[in-house]
Amino acid sequence: MLRQVLLAIALLGTLWLYHTITVGRIDDAEARARSAEERSRDLIGELAAKTDGERVVTQYVDRVQIVREKGQTILHKVPIYVPTSADAACIVPVGFVRLHDATATSTMPDRPGAADAQASGVALSAVAGTVVDNYTTCHAITEQLTALQDWVRVNSGDVP
Repeated sequence: MLRQVLLAIALLGTLWLYHTITVGRIDDAEARARSAEERSRDLIGELAAKTDGERVVTQYVDRVQIVREKGQTILHKVPIYVPTSADAACIVPVGFVRLHDATATSTMPDRPGAADAQASGVALSAVAGTVVDNYTTCHAITEQLTALQDWVRVNSGDVP
């Protein structure tokens, strides 16, 4: 009888040990599965963000290229709209050049003087070309800022 009790206790102990090991393995497998699922979701999110980021950059590069091409097309038309006869008829004064340059660098121009009324030697067509370049750059920066805003929206989860 004692032998049967000891055998039953040994059997119960073995079953308890088997159960404990099995439950531990199952818990460990479930934890690894949850971790893998979370990592998978993270990687999918990273991939989506990267893909969206690449899409935004591609769109930005395309839009800036279009702006630059339009600017070049307009720049080639300066001689048509501001012919040499207009260069000869219009004297660009030194004061205009100083004011333009000060504005371009966001500085205050020097005090005006008598020399500001003199001819600068800058042709009106050169002024038109500079204005075209400035506006082209402005539009390219606008496209860059718009692309950056799009990228921030996509990557912050505020996609409209």
